[in-house]
Amino acid sequence: MKEYLIIVEKGEKNLSAYAPDLPGCIATADTEEEILQLMKEGIELHISDMKERGYKIPPPDTKSFKVEIAA
Repeated sequence: MKEYLIIVEKGEKNLSAYAPDLPGCIATADTEEEILQLMKEGIELHISDMKERGYKIPPPDTKSFKVEIAA
C-alpha cells in the first residue's frame, strides 16, 4: 500500500485536485468528499494504465509541511 499526496484547491465554484507525483492525474468536484473519492479512483486508474504501458511507477516522494506565521 502506498500513499500519494494530493493537493486540493478551492476555485470560485468548485474544488480541483492533483497528485504532484503523478503528472496528469487531476480531478474537479463540488465537495471535499467527492474530490477525495475521485482522486483515489483517478490515482488507481492512472497507475494501472502506467503499468499496462510498461512505465515505471513514480514513488510517492512529495511531502507537505505547514508553517505558522504571524499575520
